[in-house]
Amino acid sequence: MSTIQEMTPLVGTGALIERLLKGEFICRTTDEEGWRALKNATTRERVEAYLNQINRTVACAGEGDVFFCGYQQLGETERKVISSQFREICNGLIPLVEWLVLVQESSGQDAPLTEGAAIRLTELQARIEDTPAFREQLAKLSHYRLFGSTSSQSDAQLKLVFKRLLELGYLTKPNSEKQIYIATGKIDYLYEVIRFIDETEGLSLEAQAESATQRDLI
Repeated sequence: MSTIQEMTPLVGTGALIERLLKGEFICRTTDEEGWRALKNATTRERVEAYLNQINRTVACAGEGDVFFCGYQQLGETERKVISSQFREICNGLIPLVEWLVLVQESSGQDAPLTEGAAIRLTELQARIEDTPAFREQLAKLSHYRLFGSTSSQSDAQLKLVFKRLLELGYLTKPNSEKQIYIATGKIDYLYEVIRFIDETEGLSLEAQAESATQRDLI
């Protein structure tokens, strides 16, 4: 009986723990209530204590503003799971980086897209359609397997890309009636993955994507 009681999520944190165990990223944009709970040291410790019982821990990204569930200790089984997840992210890395560069360049922003930033699809589409180089870049990235577009029309390509990013959790759409998307904390996690790969493999993924875009603009 005591074991069952110990393994039962504490009142008020059960739903949050379930979201973490499902692999969701908790940030202010996706779940402000859950985010505030994890920013609270006492609640964070309670969640951590429960997760530790099943070899899990609360991990952070985005300078501590994005929370997700990681393994506390790595055995052979855990390493296989992590390797599979990492390969999945890596397989989509180039198209994701090219999309981030396209959004930044077409929006005229100096800083890259981060959690909480809004993207107005109609405005982005107009800027892309007005610039041949941006249209070519969109066509290229939309045909990657991650997005799988078969359309030759930029509006259809862009809508499919955003639909897929919504499904993958990189974007959220607060109002279904409006074409406004918000970047989630998973974007910030992606940047950390990119930095890790750059540092360990020397791939310079961001630089490669930016250089490709700049070549298209010349």
